[in-house]
Amino acid sequence: MNILIVDDHPLFRHALIQAVRYSLPQAQIHETAAVNELYERLEKGPEPDLVLLDLNLPGASGFSALVHVRAQYPSLPIIVVSAHEDVSIIQRAIAHGAMGYIPKSAHPSNIGEAIRQVLEGEIWLPANLPANLSFDPRAADETALAERIQSLTPQQFRVLMMVAEGLLNKQIAYELDVSEATIKAHVTAIFRKLGVQNRTQAVLAINALNIEEKNI
Repeated sequence: MNILIVDDHPLFRHALIQAVRYSLPQAQIHETAAVNELYERLEKGPEPDLVLLDLNLPGASGFSALVHVRAQYPSLPIIVVSAHEDVSIIQRAIAHGAMGYIPKSAHPSNIGEAIRQVLEGEIWLPANLPANLSFDPRAADETALAERIQSLTPQQFRVLMMVAEGLLNKQIAYELDVSEATIKAHVTAIFRKLGVQNRTQAVLAINALNIEEKNI
């Protein structure tokens, strides 16, 4: 079993690795601290059997990494492991394609239980959640937006995230080592797919996937 852990906090990433090793000693564990490294690993393969994904990552905007990976790798199981414990955030994560949600305050024994359940095709959630988890108006409102973002190619998604960071076309072209004309073509395609008219509207669209709760 090949498990990829994505978390930018070194101490918690180490603790999570130890928890996985304790529950699944035969698993091959890989780790990364940034969302761009996650995309690069997935693109170059081999595809892992499971991803444990933090929501607060450099280069990501809330649920954007989850939405993008789910679109590009629809069969890849993803468990969100996050300090956020608000029920609405858990609802939104599941609505955007997570197969499980483990709060960082959870007991380490929950890690192995969650992984086994998700690999069997089931959804794993904390035991103390209310029964009406599936009904969240905000998560439902984000569905159409997530589908539009999922229609972006990996390169278009990278450009969108750089636009959201406030970079100009020439700066994005430099970072991606392509021509400015190529970036302009990507931006035009992004506007069309998102149904927006300008960069401000595009940024507002991606920011709708943000997590507004302050990180713990």
